[in-house]
Parts: sequence; structure tokens; C-alpha cells
Amino acid sequence: MTRISPEFGDEGEGVWSVSSDVSFQSIQFPKYRLGPDNQILEEVKEDNKGPPLKEVVAEEINQLSEQHKRLSVRDLASKFDKNLAAAAKLSEEAKLREVASLEGHVLLKKLRDALECLKGRLAGQNKDDVEKAISMVEALAVKLTQKEGELIQEKFEVKKLVNFLKQASEDAKKLVNQEKSFACAEIESARAVVQRIGEALEEQERNQSSGKQQELEELIEEVQEARRIKLKHQPMKVMDMEHELRELRLQIREKCTISVNLQNELAMMKKVDENIPRLYELNGSETLGSILRIQPCSEKATELAKCSIQWYRLSSQCSRREPILGAHKCVYAPEPIDVGRVLQADIVANGQKIWITTHGPIAQAIDLGSYVETLLRKPNHDFSVVISQMNGRNYSSQSAHLFHIGKTRIKLSRGWITKARESYSKSMQLCGFRGGGNLAGKSLFWQARKGQSFVLVFGSEQERNGALILARKYALDCNVLLAGPDDDALL
Repeated sequence: MTRISPEFGDEGEGVWSVSSDVSFQSIQFPKYRLGPDNQILEEVKEDNKGPPLKEVVAEEINQLSEQHKRLSVRDLASKFDKNLAAAAKLSEEAKLREVASLEGHVLLKKLRDALECLKGRLAGQNKDDVEKAISMVEALAVKLTQKEGELIQEKFEVKKLVNFLKQASEDAKKLVNQEKSFACAEIESARAVVQRIGEALEEQERNQSSGKQQELEELIEEVQEARRIKLKHQPMKVMDMEHELRELRLQIREKCTISVNLQNELAMMKKVDENIPRLYELNGSETLGSILRIQPCSEKATELAKCSIQWYRLSSQCSRREPILGAHKCVYAPEPIDVGRVLQADIVANGQKIWITTHGPIAQAIDLGSYVETLLRKPNHDFSVVISQMNGRNYSSQSAHLFHIGKTRIKLSRGWITKARESYSKSMQLCGFRGGGNLAGKSLFWQARKGQSFVLVFGSEQERNGALILARKYALDCNVLLAGPDDDALL
């Protein structure tokens, strides 16, 4: 195409004609940009595959209305804040598009003026082509005006959405504050209930009588209600309350021990008065880490192999005995759960029943407390053990294994081979070994899950008792009472 000079001269100067080959390949006016060396390049048309603003706003409103029923108040408030920021961003984009639209009007006006000037200087086919170009520019201006109308409508909708989201965000914040005040009121109510329970327990300890049974049941119901409320808001305070109740149980247990000692002394005095010979006696230190053995002390005593034996713990209320399941041998090694309790063994021989009792409660080992404090400094600990039995059968291999006790689970492995690995649960059991033998003080019984159990032998009594205390501490942190068969009530 021949270049046309925009300058106007005298009528005597010749006007260069436009080639008759000029044709417009598109019904829309093309967009151009300047490239290197002032070369005119056509802009690459960008495919706008994104959805229009109306659809985005409608979809966002539908999602908010659907999620309003299942989102919490705090999540809903956070969602409103995010949408409010998005709406503000859309408003800023609409302003930028408005500025770009104004620039487009200015450019179209300038282009139309230039084509009008060119139309006056041309004739024939070239003039028709210029008129066609002018009409295309005018059509483009009309489309741009329509786009401006749509932009104004979208801007109005965006402002409306911003106002709606602001109001919704304020309402959500009010709901959050209201729920917070309700929670604080329930917590204060629970504190008052716990305080009343403490006062009632002190009164009950001062006045021990049978007529307080009904009041005790009411207190138990209040404790359960307090636990339910605190588990919703402050589970750690529930654990503190359980520790206080445990301390009260220990005090009752100490009084029970004194009563049992007096009964034992009275029974011994009666036996001395009646000149009844003693047939059996307990040998061994009555401390944690030692082994208690039943031995005959008279020639008239029946051999222990022909007798049936059952070990018992005296209950904290001193009203009944609690059998130790599996303790049927003449040897028994106390475990940490026996500390502070009196142990008793029944011996049945030739239809005659004889019972022997420890002189006092089982005492704590001297160095066990400091040893456990050392173990608790680490999040987990590994003990070297040997498997004695697996699933009730003797285990032939005497190779060393690692017994790993962590905050959330227990694992037994050898190298990269894992024998068992289970998280703390109600089906798990862990207690001292009750099958007798010279290694009873170093052995413990571990039921990882139903159908899988082990008897593990440690290097020393201290390691075995420390592992029991450590595992029960971590299990209690996971709201699991870890003990032996039928021992849950003792914890």
C-alpha cells in the first residue's frame, strides 16, 4: 500500500493515489502496537476463556449460601473476610478497566478524525474504502459504549456485593463474640461445680457413715456432668480433677493399710494364744523390685506343688479382695501398681485354706523416682529386652530386641524387622509378669492387641518398673488407662 502524506498543500501539488488492491480482511478494526524500529505489529488476540464477572459473583453467592449451614461461625467469618478482599480487588480492576475504556474512546475519536480528513482528499474506490473504515470505527465505538454500560452494571453489582459482605462479616463477628461469651459462662459454671465437689468430698472424709450413700451418688452425677462440660472446653482441667480424685483415693488406701495391719496383728495374736502352728510364710523384701516367695515353715506343711495358690490385693475400701489374674505360683514380683497396697496369698491344700499376708504395704524402690524423671526428659526411650514368650508359647530365640516406648505408641523390633507396633488403646494391656520364676522381677507382660501378646525380660528390675511407669504415663496423656487384666479400677 502506498504511503499517504498527512500534510495539506496547494491544489497544484499531486495527490498520491491509494492502490485499488486495498481490502479489509476483518469486519473489526484491528489493534496495532509499535515494535522495534517503529515497526507496526498487530496485537495477538488473547482468548478470554475466563467466565464473566456476573457468573463469578453468582457462583460465589451460591457457594456461600450452601456452606452457611455446615461451616462454623469462625470459619464463616473468615470466609466473609476473604470474599470481601476479593470483592475489593474486583472493584479495583473495574476502575482500571474504566480508565482503559476512556483511553479507547479518545483513540477512536482521533482515528475517526484522521479518516474524515483522508476521505476529503480521496475519490473513487479509495473513498468508498475509507467510508467503510469510518463505519467500522463508529461500530467499534458503539460496542465500546455497550461494554461501558456493562462495566457500570458490573461495578454496581460489585459495590452491592461489597456492602453485603461487610454486613455479613460484622454479623459473623457478633456471632463469634456471642459463642465465646456462652463458652466462658459454661466454663465458670463448671468451675463452680468442681469447687462444690471438692467441698463435698472434704465433708465426706470428715463424716464417714453409711447414711451418706445417697449424697455420694448425687456427687458422682455432678462429677460426670462436670467432666462432660469440661471435655468440651478445657480437657486439661478434667485431668487435673482426676489427679485430685486419685490423691483422695491414696489417702483412703493409706487408712485401709493401717486397718489391715491392725487386723493382721490381731490375727497373729489369736494364733499365738490358740497355739496354732504356722505352716507357710512369705520371704523377700516387701519393696518394689523384689520377689515374694511362699515357703513352708513346718514339717506338717503340704508341698507347694500340690497346692493351689491365688494372690490378692486388698481393696482400697477394705471390704473385699481383688484377685490378681494369672498369679497362681508361689513366686510373685510386685509391680508399680502394687505400691501402697497389702498383698495376700491363699493356699488351699487337702481341703484346708490358709492365707498369709505381707506385714505392711509394698514400698516404693529407693532410686526408681529419679530414674523415671531421667526417662521423662526424652520424648521416647528404647529398652533392650529378650522375648521369653510370644502368644503364650515359649520363644526359642534369645536375641536382643528393642522395646520402644513413645508418647503415642509402643513398638517391639529387632533391627529393621518390627514384631509389633501399636498405638495406645483400650485393648492394649501392660503389667508385670505373673507366671512366677526367678526372672519375674525383670519380666513384664504386653498385649499389643487381641491375639498378640509377649513376655519380655529386661536387664534389671529398675528398667522393668521404669518402663511400666513410663508407658502408663504416656497412655494416660492419651486418655487411656494402661494396666493388666481387670486392673483398670486400680489406676
